[in-house]
Amino acid sequence: MKKLFTILLSLGLVVGLSFSLTDSAEAQVKIKTYQNCTALNKDFKGGVARASNVKNKGGKTRYKPYVSKALYDANKKSDRDKDFIACER
Repeated sequence: MKKLFTILLSLGLVVGLSFSLTDSAEAQVKIKTYQNCTALNKDFKGGVARASNVKNKGGKTRYKPYVSKALYDANKKSDRDKDFIACER
């Protein structure tokens, strides 16, 4: 019984810490609404993707986009081809 309690407690700590680490990584980037793609590309050369598994519709790009759901949602107006990557280059 003690071993089971120890294993469950350890598992809970690992899972809890993994969620808090991913939240803090995205929280480091200030969520900002940019006026246009030129301003966004000064901070993020490849643009901003909503998720890491999205594919670019427009063809080949030079830079890999930064992945942030909150930042993409704040700048959704800059995604002209609606491929979930704003201002890709």
